[in-house]
Amino acid sequence: MADALKLELVSPERELASRMVRKVLVPGLEGYFEVRPGHAPVLSILRPGVLRITEISGAETKFYVRGGYVEAGGEEISVLAEYAAPLEEFNAEKLARELRWAEEDLADARNDEERRRLRERLDFLNGLKQALETGF
Repeated sequence: MADALKLELVSPERELASRMVRKVLVPGLEGYFEVRPGHAPVLSILRPGVLRITEISGAETKFYVRGGYVEAGGEEISVLAEYAAPLEEFNAEKLARELRWAEEDLADARNDEERRRLRERLDFLNGLKQALETGF
């Protein structure tokens, strides 16, 4: 299929997508970039954001990704994410509650290691909140 791209999207927990798609919008380290069939070879680190997949049908599927890298070129794209999940799995109300709890836990942290871990969690939740609000 000359107008299709073979997508592989995986995280340590699971394979999220393995199919032919029309194009993929990737949150790369230096900003978003689009991969279509025939794309020049590229290797990029992923930054937190929304990976937008345009299916062959034209429908769009969105995944929140954080960490990892993407390799693309020709008719293939592989996304190896430290964390990835369909954006539709997240609920804004539940996320707001988790953000509040994370902020409270950080304020009550007893040592540097606990503060570091809780800041990472808070950064993750804030990135996810932004993705839900903006779609990016």
